[in-house]
Order: sequence, then C-alpha cells, then structure tokens
Amino acid sequence: MAAENTNPKRKSTTREYIEAILIALLLALFIRTFVVQAFKIPSGSMENTLLIGDHILVNKFIFGVKNPFNGNTWIPLKTPERRDIVVFKYPVNPTQDYIKRVVGVEGDTIEIKNKKVYVNGEPQDEKYAIYHDSKILPANVQSRDNMGPITVPAHSLFVMGDNRDNSYDSRFWHFVDLKAVKGKAFILYWSWDKENFSVRWNRIGKLVH
Repeated sequence: MAAENTNPKRKSTTREYIEAILIALLLALFIRTFVVQAFKIPSGSMENTLLIGDHILVNKFIFGVKNPFNGNTWIPLKTPERRDIVVFKYPVNPTQDYIKRVVGVEGDTIEIKNKKVYVNGEPQDEKYAIYHDSKILPANVQSRDNMGPITVPAHSLFVMGDNRDNSYDSRFWHFVDLKAVKGKAFILYWSWDKENFSVRWNRIGKLVH
C-alpha cells in the first residue's frame, strides 16, 4: 500500500508546479499585454530626455483596455495629451515600435516656422527640445524645419522627437492613429552606456516626462 501512495503524491506535486508556472506565465502575459511593458531605447531621437540604452516601463492601462490584435478600445479611460511621451506602432511599418512626444491631438493645427513649433497659432515653450544643426531648411527642401499648417484628424496624434534635428516623426509621415498607441512612458528602470561600457546609475528610477 505504501508503494501505491507515493506515486499519486509525486504526480500531484508535479501538477502543482506546472499549474503554478502556467499561472505565473499567464499573469506575466496579462500584465505585459494590458498593464505595463518594458522597452529599450535604440536611437537618439528622444535625446536628451531618453538616451540610447535607456530601458523604460510603459503604462499600457492609462489609455484604457485595448484589443491587443486590432487596437480597438474595450474600456476607455483617457486619451494621450500634448507633451505625453508615448510608444506606438510605427505607421509605415507596424511591426516596429516608436517612441515620441505628443505635440498635437485631434483638431489641433500644427505649424513649424524656422524650427519653432506652433500649436493653434501659439508658439510652444519646449524646454526639452534640442537642436544640433544650425541650418534651417526651407519647406520645399524638407519639412524638418518648416511645415504646415496642417490639422490633426480625428482619432490621431501628431508626434515629434525631442532631438528635433535627428528625429523621423510626424513632420515626415504625418499622423499616428490612436489605435496604434501602446502606452505612456513613465519611468526608467535601467540605463546602459554602451560607448563607455558602464551603467548610468543616476538615471535609474528617473520619471519620464
């Protein structure tokens, strides 16, 4: 009888481990899909707000509960606002994720004059924006420094990188559909300086804004 009792116990213990692992995986998948997701910054388009090698957490729940397959909102909470830093599916290639700052929302009129951004006719005070190129390109050459005015359509955003002379953004490919928005960046949890092969300890735990 003793030999017969040990086998079921082993099966029960194994089953408990498997169930615990499956529950943990499902919970992790749920959190990643609907609550928070980690992203790594691969380019300098958001410098100096975000640096190459920064690892950030993105709040996916803040803009509501979305269908992960088509982006439709099941439970709406709020929509992105100007100056939010958001992660979204790149409109030209939705398999890629981009991160930029919201400059205009639905109904806003955006215009850029000699690098200066105007929203609804008002010049914007953008202390986070940086410029490395002193040249000003005319609109007939490129839309980087002079553009518009254009109006943001319904259910869309106009976004730009903080590194204004080195960002491929809405100035070139126009608008982001709200369905493509994954969430809002809110905190740095790790930062690796590849060039100096060192951790940027002073950036860890820094809020993203």
